[in-house]
Amino acid sequence: MKSDGWGLVISYIYVFAVIFAGEALRRWRRYSIDFTRKFIHIGVGMWVIGTVLLFQNRYLAVIPPLSFVLINYLSYRQQTFKAMETGEKGNLGTVYFPISFAALILWLWPRPDLLVASLMPMTWGDAAAGFVGVKYGRRRFQIWSQAKSLEGSAAMFLLSWLAVAIALALCSPLGWLAGAGYGLLVAALATLVEALTPWRIDNLTVPLASALLLRILPRK
Repeated sequence: MKSDGWGLVISYIYVFAVIFAGEALRRWRRYSIDFTRKFIHIGVGMWVIGTVLLFQNRYLAVIPPLSFVLINYLSYRQQTFKAMETGEKGNLGTVYFPISFAALILWLWPRPDLLVASLMPMTWGDAAAGFVGVKYGRRRFQIWSQAKSLEGSAAMFLLSWLAVAIALALCSPLGWLAGAGYGLLVAALATLVEALTPWRIDNLTVPLASALLLRILPRK
């Protein structure tokens, strides 16, 4: 049963639990910040499912991500949650992601299937790109003074395709075949946008581009 009040409470409990779990992995298990940052990134991104299941009102559902715009910015400035901060000046990915989350809630609330699917390329695809690119990237290229790798881009494409296809197949009336086809298109666009986006604002451009494509594709 949906409840906006419980949705707000559980949202904050869940997100802070993910952040503290990342901190625990960093401090006591000695995982790298690259890993814990991606761990938090995926955990928070997956909360889109909890959002559509728990909330009734989009204007209340948008409160947690908007509040984390400020919380994450303060963490960036003060290095509060070190498990999600690279310490790199100008890297505001943790701020841009909740902005995208909030924008998509307001835009796609009547279509929860598209809301969930549009966040999957950034949640899973971008995390995979970062991990694979750093660990296994050998074939490198540069766009807008940003180093990329073919291995990282391939990982983003594959994980985005899989995540979007599953989201659409389970949450929409499309079915598995159409979900896989639409997922292929979204993954291709998301990978291209991620590679071409300057100024490290892909946490904005990738979810919004994915949402736009999903919105204009034909549906049942």
